[in-house]
Amino acid sequence: MTKILQRNLYREVADRIGDLIEHGELAPGERISERELCERFGVSRTPLREALKVLAAEGLIELLPNRGARVVRLTFKSVKDTYDLMAALEGLSGELACQHISTADIRSIRALHDAMLAHYEARDLTRYFEVNRQIHERILAASDNPVLQEMYSNLSQRVKRVRYSKQMTDTFWKRAVEDHEQMIDALEKRDGQKLGQVLREHLCNKIEIATLAGVIEEEDPGAARA
Repeated sequence: MTKILQRNLYREVADRIGDLIEHGELAPGERISERELCERFGVSRTPLREALKVLAAEGLIELLPNRGARVVRLTFKSVKDTYDLMAALEGLSGELACQHISTADIRSIRALHDAMLAHYEARDLTRYFEVNRQIHERILAASDNPVLQEMYSNLSQRVKRVRYSKQMTDTFWKRAVEDHEQMIDALEKRDGQKLGQVLREHLCNKIEIATLAGVIEEEDPGAARA
């Protein structure tokens, strides 16, 4: 992996570790090896430890007193609690977006949606997720509410590996695409109530996918695994 040379070193390191967690290279419950990551990224322990503090604040890892750090395990309850808040925020963003969004931005989001459908037809899951993410980000941005966007972003980091899980069955994928069709239709009609409703319900199947994929544990693992 390319060594990190950017000015905000600890943030860049945090982002790289976050990517490892998202893509399953660092598994839930796995201990973080500072030595291995320092060698991998070509950095000293100081920015690495600052990065770990950032990731702990974002809910991706937990710091263990005098024992380093490990990747947080996601339980069904923790994910559901997070999604309940995210759904409320995303639903509100849809309502606000319909009040503030420009016609040009609606057309731009429609173009992204059409591109996403092409990736769906090609069964290109990686590109599908990338465009999917851009659509949600554009709707959030159209809410014209920076506080909402910041709160949503912080919560989303905690469950990113669930939301964009690679374990997507055809049934779940088809449902997600149908949801997006409804989103775009509501947005073009500037129907804030409908868009808010669809966005709130859209996250529900993500928990099912992650549970089936083994990303979420049914019960809290407890102190016995510490």
